Amino acid sequence: MKNILLLTLLSTVCSLGVMGAAHAEKADSEKEAVITAQRGQMDDIKQVRTLTGDVVLVKGTLTMKAGRALITEDPQGYQFITFWADPGKLATFRQKRDGAGDLWVEGEAERVEYDNKTEVVKLFSKAKLTRLEGTKITDVANGAFISYDSRNEVFKMENSDSGTSAPGAGSVRMVIQPKTKAPAAEKAPAAPAPGKK
Repeated sequence: MKNILLLTLLSTVCSLGVMGAAHAEKADSEKEAVITAQRGQMDDIKQVRTLTGDVVLVKGTLTMKAGRALITEDPQGYQFITFWADPGKLATFRQKRDGAGDLWVEGEAERVEYDNKTEVVKLFSKAKLTRLEGTKITDVANGAFISYDSRNEVFKMENSDSGTSAPGAGSVRMVIQPKTKAPAAEKAPAAPAPGKK
């Protein structure tokens, strides 16, 4: 992953506040999670659910898809979900962001972890995060690891899929599109000098 990059960040955690406000739809945290799959198994004593085959989780505007998933639940009822992609594919997520307009965030990786208590999504291996306005891509981040904290509006990127940066492990990449500038007000014609017509 050693490329010539527009922006290279080595051995550093980068809070991508420069990408602007990017927090998730606040109402999503209050919605039920509906999960479908081809097969499922639940262990009530251990509070563990295993799902395989076309796994899809929908929670409000949040949609996550993968080949298989493992869901654990803590005593307070919060879920921690790990999604694994099928071989040669990527697990994905998509969520509406708060704010005016049609704002979305999408991500993909070989493994995706979602913590429903903290509302943090972690992308491991071949990670990519994209922000959109409707269908227009506004920002893209690529790396071995990306963490997206929807509550605190923070993205973090690392150059290894262990979730930390390591010397010589490669780099992360960010492409930030230029913001559209408002058109300048048309210049009014100059008033004639006094005494001239």
